[in-house]
Amino acid sequence: MDQSSSKPVKTLLVLLNCILMSIGQIGGSILVRLYFLHGGKKQWLAAWLLSAGFPILIIPLAISYAQARAKARVTRLLITPRLAASSAFLGVLLGLDGYLYSFGLSYLPVSVSSLLGSTQLAFTAIFAFIVVKHKFTHYSINAVVLMTFGSVVLGLHMSGDRPTGESDGKYLLGFCMTLAAAALHGFIMPAVEYTHLKAGMTITFDLVMQVQFLVSMFSTLFCTVFMIINNDFRAIPEEAREFDLGETKYYMILVLAAIGMQLLIIGSLGLIFSSTSLLGGLVSSLLVPVQQIFAVIFLPESFNAEKGMALAMCLWGFASYFYGEYKVSREKLAAKQEPDQESV
Repeated sequence: MDQSSSKPVKTLLVLLNCILMSIGQIGGSILVRLYFLHGGKKQWLAAWLLSAGFPILIIPLAISYAQARAKARVTRLLITPRLAASSAFLGVLLGLDGYLYSFGLSYLPVSVSSLLGSTQLAFTAIFAFIVVKHKFTHYSINAVVLMTFGSVVLGLHMSGDRPTGESDGKYLLGFCMTLAAAALHGFIMPAVEYTHLKAGMTITFDLVMQVQFLVSMFSTLFCTVFMIINNDFRAIPEEAREFDLGETKYYMILVLAAIGMQLLIIGSLGLIFSSTSLLGGLVSSLLVPVQQIFAVIFLPESFNAEKGMALAMCLWGFASYFYGEYKVSREKLAAKQEPDQESV
């Protein structure tokens, strides 16, 4: 979709990406946690699931290609060598981020993992300032501080929803890995925005789909290499037979998790291309309370005082950041209108 597209169409595209991101972030995280809770032990397999659903992107690409052929338009690969190299680099980072996230989720409840993941808004703001020169305000600084303290509160809470027999050391390791995943994800989002800003090309639907396909493909290849090294593919049948919920549900969880996580990637990358990386971080943070609710309903997790305090800090930080961005946009709009009023 061209940048010159009408505002309602662009708004619809942003909403669609938000919906895809919501389905993927909530459903995917619960399914991956179910995998670990009921006997799954392969972190690289879980990381592989985060992007292995990329072949579903062939469907919209094929539809777009067929429509172009029907209208007698020239169809070609829009990816340049530079953009392909950037997509490969981002794909490797996404694969590594998936491993860190999966490792953390293997030891942490979804409610804790989602709260820690919400700190990516703070990391996104920091890296957006460094990479795409987004300016800091005291509202964004307030958000960073609040979300940091929320993580500290969770870090001091070493009991609750952990599986039986899990040590404090493993819990702390999962905690640190999840924070590292949030930091890396916070870097990836501005990096994607920087890539398309420097591409020097009109952002179209086909270009976005092709970039998403390449990023997910390279992420999957990166994880596949480590799965081969660890013999994870050979271990899947045995792990399926020993899975607590049964072999059929084991494969169902893997397939649905792959689809859900791919929807998350499509939504987040699409949101960056159609808007900004900061909006992607805001939406991800806003989904944290919803993840909390679903985790309590569908998983054996509780909601205690420490989680409530951390959630309040994250929501306060989110509200502060959102209000700051709203105020800055209003000031910019007023500054643009002043010259017009003077000329009148």
